[in-house]
Amino acid sequence: MKLSYIVKDIDHFDNIKEVLKTKFEISDRLLLKLKKLNLIFLNGSPCNVKVPVKSNDVVEISLDYDEDITNVVPTKINLEILFEDDCMLVVNKPAGYPIHPSMLHFEDSISNGVRYYFDSTGLNKKTRPVNRLDKDTSGIVIFAKNEYIQECLVKQMKDGRFKKEYIAICDGLLTPNSGTVDAPIARKENSIIERCINESGDTAITHYNVLKTNGIVSIVHLVLETGRTHQIRVHMSYIGNSIIGDTLYGHPSELISRQALHSSKVSFIHPITHKQMIIEAPLFNDMKRIIDSL
Repeated sequence: MKLSYIVKDIDHFDNIKEVLKTKFEISDRLLLKLKKLNLIFLNGSPCNVKVPVKSNDVVEISLDYDEDITNVVPTKINLEILFEDDCMLVVNKPAGYPIHPSMLHFEDSISNGVRYYFDSTGLNKKTRPVNRLDKDTSGIVIFAKNEYIQECLVKQMKDGRFKKEYIAICDGLLTPNSGTVDAPIARKENSIIERCINESGDTAITHYNVLKTNGIVSIVHLVLETGRTHQIRVHMSYIGNSIIGDTLYGHPSELISRQALHSSKVSFIHPITHKQMIIEAPLFNDMKRIIDSL
């Protein structure tokens, strides 16, 4: 994958570095890597970033370099691919799979499956999940195919251009049936996993809307304004309508064996085409069965 820019008459760049920082918004870390690998070009020839530029010069960077991929073991996992191009792979993650390998899931994370898939296509790049989901939350996970794409999408998350929507099945009847939960979240004292509402925590805002209810459970559409760890689970528990099956912030359910939470839709600007991307993920059968029965 290559990025290029043709310098225009109206541009006022002193050198190549200014072009890369302004037009591509290259991070200092990636810029240093490209310099070391001699992957910065002016009119087709490798060059120093301090070289001056003039109108009609072509400034180019190459991201086609191999990376050390030995930290993730390839494992064949049936991935439901929602979208793929040269920049990213988007999958619909089932519940029960963590995103990253760990001591307990060294070979059966979604990253292991993506590593196997990348190997099968000859892509020697690290597995770079852009967004995270809990092990027992299903839905959309985006894997960037290079460092630049990951940086672009993470930046969109920070400035609010990357939108995330979820479907949850919650206990009881939400009153009112639409609203916003604005409650700061912090790590719970003496726990490395659990979060809680705490005034000293980070700002956390969740918008919700009830789609369907029978009074016993409610199907809820949620839009995140912020992206704190366990945000939806903590917020739904806080207002008294915990997600069914959530044993950390609620209680087990006879209806489902995991928290009934699904990342259903994301929207963002494609880093290369600059077009609006909207990706949706169908529900898995365990949640769909409950919703269809209401």
